[in-house]
Amino acid sequence: MKRIALFPGSFDPITLGHQDIISRGLTLFDEVIVAVGINVDKKYMFDLEQRMEFIRQTFANEPRIRVTSYEGLTIDYCKKMKAHFILRGLRNPADFEFEKAIAHTNRKLSTIETVFLLTAAKTSYISSSIVRDVIRNKGDYRVLVPDSVRI
Repeated sequence: MKRIALFPGSFDPITLGHQDIISRGLTLFDEVIVAVGINVDKKYMFDLEQRMEFIRQTFANEPRIRVTSYEGLTIDYCKKMKAHFILRGLRNPADFEFEKAIAHTNRKLSTIETVFLLTAAKTSYISSSIVRDVIRNKGDYRVLVPDSVRI
């Protein structure tokens, strides 16, 4: 059986932390599906196609990464994509508590396992919200994101 993991998120925009988790996920899985979630109640800095294109460009030379978008429950999308794993990155204890509750709920509703990877120390402070704040305030965001994220 092919080991497929789904890495869900809004990726507004993708950060070096996301890139690290996705790359390291490839050492565990045959394929990683980067699934950009659509939440109509959320205001994004970058539109869906732009966020997906940043990710596609970042991993242009990696055929085992697929970039898609989805709405609804992540576990339903996992089933649709035949992914038996959800990949998540953890930066700090607050991330763990939040992600643990979601993982327990997903396990109650399905057989899909959540696999957590700790972010690398050099990227553990980076979040998309911090990147957006740096961009809004005209700071040098380029040190926080892959080269594909250029505005």
